[in-house]
Amino acid sequence: MTLYALARDTGEALYFQIARQLEQEVLRNYQPGDGLPAEGELAKNYGVNRHTLRRAIDELVDSGLLERRHGKGVFVLDTYLDYQIGQGTRFTENLAAHGMQAEDIVHKRQIIPAIHRVAERLNIAVADPVVWIESVRTGEGRPLCVISHFLPAAKFPNLENLYEGGSLHALLKKEYGCTPRRTESLVTSVLPQGDDARLLSMPQNRPVLRVKSLNLCSKTGEPVEYAITRFRADRIQLRINP
Repeated sequence: MTLYALARDTGEALYFQIARQLEQEVLRNYQPGDGLPAEGELAKNYGVNRHTLRRAIDELVDSGLLERRHGKGVFVLDTYLDYQIGQGTRFTENLAAHGMQAEDIVHKRQIIPAIHRVAERLNIAVADPVVWIESVRTGEGRPLCVISHFLPAAKFPNLENLYEGGSLHALLKKEYGCTPRRTESLVTSVLPQGDDARLLSMPQNRPVLRVKSLNLCSKTGEPVEYAITRFRADRIQLRINP
């Protein structure tokens, strides 16, 4: 068991000293994805209570070095995943290029009336039916983004029942003969809204990268998909290709 010495008569907060020492320990001896010892064990090593130790870890979580995984402990954050955005971007292929296993967890599949923003992007009337599909996409079991797809129901009958996960664009090509082609991507940094923080297993006060994308059918040139993706900004670096 490693014991750490803290200066208790300098006026410097103990949690800050722990954060500084623990940061050096992690940078020297840990790799991205490694788990730290349990908080109780670390508190004993530093000779402090768990509240003080937890505050020190909070400092390193806020700085982006560590992350808490509910029910699992504290882990060293991976380096940013270089995620490419282009005309034919596919999530699974992007992660496969990094040697990561991708998974798509579908949360919503339903028909809803188009609100003004969606109708405008898809060139349909307000309240026209659209297919709304929302899913969480993970890499190696860790949530990376939430994506909401909006597609004109008239162009893709029964899509809400056919789609069960995986590549939506591959399904559109196979079942409807439509190959979507991305024409624009608008990127902004925002705080998580609705259930996004919970779905991404992240704090409500940390930003996400929101990407609004429009896809046209490569055959007809008609708008076929408006998508809003929210990436964890602490895990993803977006590379936008011309």
